[in-house]
Amino acid sequence: MKESELHKELGILTNDRDKWEENIPFVSSLLSHTSVKIQAKALWLLGEMGLVYPASILNVVSEIASFLDSQEALLRERAVNALGRIGRSSYSAIEPYWIDLFRFAVDEVAKVRLSFIWASENIATNTPDVYENYMTVFEGLLHDSDDKVRMEAPEIFRVLGKRRPEFVRPYLEQLRQISETDENRVVRIHCQGAIRATESLNK
Repeated sequence: MKESELHKELGILTNDRDKWEENIPFVSSLLSHTSVKIQAKALWLLGEMGLVYPASILNVVSEIASFLDSQEALLRERAVNALGRIGRSSYSAIEPYWIDLFRFAVDEVAKVRLSFIWASENIATNTPDVYENYMTVFEGLLHDSDDKVRMEAPEIFRVLGKRRPEFVRPYLEQLRQISETDENRVVRIHCQGAIRATESLNK
């Protein structure tokens, strides 16, 4: 099957959730495809499949995690994303790789750093406690050189602020300052959202 046809088939499968579980072996087989585009699509879809069917994806998680070491930034990005989605449903499924995700907070490629934040938000949604001693990592990302990373960074503070406000309180003043001074409007709005989420439980 040509790459374009295979990519189209994966697109159709993406929209047919009823067939996801039975197609996990097929999509997993595409991780060894010669096309980076196909590998990337497979990684993304496996993440979504794993969110819905975490038990059925267990034997594929280690292969997904192997792409964390890829020289291709797109594949690192998609592997981080996939582990985040799977970890949202089942932290135990991705726990062996969780600490390794933190190296992507300083990845040379901004999209990978962005994916690290997004994956962390997913995992923190249902397993917030593991982030207690790692908040300084996200504090650093509030000051990232890339606008999109800075736009996303406050969102992990919002997610945790709703669930474990005590993790976020030490950073409220900093978030408030950024919400008033950052040149990027979305960064300011997202910081305000994080502050509201954290303070709402005090009322």
